[in-house]
Amino acid sequence: MTLDPEVARATPEILRSHVEQAWNDRRLLEQPHYKAVVSEVMARLNHGELRVAEKIDGAWKTHEWVKKAIVLFFPMSSMSIHKSGPFEWHDKVPIKSGLDRAGVRAVPGAIVRYSAFVEKGAVLMPSFVNVGARVGSGTMIDTWATVGSCAQVGRDCHVAGGVGIGGVLEPPAATPVIVEDHCFLGSRCIVVEGAIIEEGAVLGANVVVTATTHIIDVTQKEPVVYRGRVPANAVVIPGTRPKEFAGGTFGVPCALIIGRRSADTDRKTSLNSALRDYDVQA
Repeated sequence: MTLDPEVARATPEILRSHVEQAWNDRRLLEQPHYKAVVSEVMARLNHGELRVAEKIDGAWKTHEWVKKAIVLFFPMSSMSIHKSGPFEWHDKVPIKSGLDRAGVRAVPGAIVRYSAFVEKGAVLMPSFVNVGARVGSGTMIDTWATVGSCAQVGRDCHVAGGVGIGGVLEPPAATPVIVEDHCFLGSRCIVVEGAIIEEGAVLGANVVVTATTHIIDVTQKEPVVYRGRVPANAVVIPGTRPKEFAGGTFGVPCALIIGRRSADTDRKTSLNSALRDYDVQA
């Protein structure tokens, strides 16, 4: 935490006011007080006392000022060497420490940058969690998966091997990638551009979800198209849709909703069984 007692006691509203001032006039970062404010925001993110986005009254709200503080941390920080055993990094942001005290299992190769928060009971295989991100308890981030800047991953999720959850740090007003509770993202999925994966959704291997991806519910006689979000409990596989170009008709990638997880099915078993039910590979 910051060494400035006044800043350490500051309410989020006061911190927000000073971050906004520094955002509008970067010269203020030359003053120790404003440096302390930005450092305090980063420390509270690191301890889970603040977060970049949260669900309020059923809708996700992005705290733009918190993202601004992360961006401001870079110009006020110097490059330095960070070491862990024989490994060495040269960066402005240190590696997160204290995962043992936090009750997080992190196997060799798991890297979490300072300001990211991982709840007690999460499991990190060799993976990468970037600045401002959040990973909920009971969630596994599997081998070579990445959780990008400010991404919010809920509780009791499985983010399978090689999944790419994109970072959305700038512009500050942009919603980060959201993966709600009890989701399963199969191997090599990509979720970027502030897409939202709603609670309980299951994405089969290689599904790509962007802000503009056509996510098509094909379970009824007439297809229903979603963009930027996968509905709760949807079971999704990769697909293609025909699109006319000057050179002819070609298949454009999309995502297909082929079913729903049953609400009365135990979540711990249904993550995998939902895929088997629809012959989807994880």
